[in-house]
Amino acid sequence: MGLVLGIVSLVLLLMQVLLIARAVLDWSVVLAGPSAHGSVRSRATAGVFAVTEPILAPVRRVLPPLRLGGMAIDLAFIVVFLAIVILRAVI
Repeated sequence: MGLVLGIVSLVLLLMQVLLIARAVLDWSVVLAGPSAHGSVRSRATAGVFAVTEPILAPVRRVLPPLRLGGMAIDLAFIVVFLAIVILRAVI
């Protein structure tokens, strides 16, 4: 049973790292502008989005982004990240 919990904890840790990478890549677009097609940043963004979006999309349908004037706070990202932190603490 310990091995299974260790593997689950590792997968959750990898998902946390990918969510942090997604946040950094989202902010890189804001700070540095859009990436050129085929660049390393463009490919990294596509890969990270492909892995994280299937997890965030269902939560986003239930909990849409919170609009505050000209910006939006992605509550789905926060909920999923906190859920992973809590799951890892329980495991």
